[in-house]
Amino acid sequence: MNPEELFYCETHEWVSITDEGGSKTATVGISKFAVDQLTDLVFMELPEPGTEVAAGDEFGEVESVKAVSSLYAPVAGKILEVNHDLPDKLETLSEDPYGAGWIIRLEVSDDSALENLLDYQAYQKQCAEED
Repeated sequence: MNPEELFYCETHEWVSITDEGGSKTATVGISKFAVDQLTDLVFMELPEPGTEVAAGDEFGEVESVKAVSSLYAPVAGKILEVNHDLPDKLETLSEDPYGAGWIIRLEVSDDSALENLLDYQAYQKQCAEED
């Protein structure tokens, strides 16, 4: 996925929305900036498929040698799929955060929260201010 075409949460999750025959699917991951800030990742907790989340709900966490960070849903929906390979291959988040490093896929029930997300330029500005 092209990072410039994604939407971002202020908490560093990214989301890509696809519309397949009127049903919207959201793919969610964490940005390269977030992975770089966390440095050495050691653990990841993922949700179970079928879990319903509201926009802003915590759905898991990622732990590094220096911090534990919660993962938040950018939009509301039901978790369809979880990238079960990630906890055993955390290096994937560093190597390909916008591709193989996706974390969950949601069946979107409400995408109104997209209005509150950042586009690429706004997210880059936020990252520059945090760095």
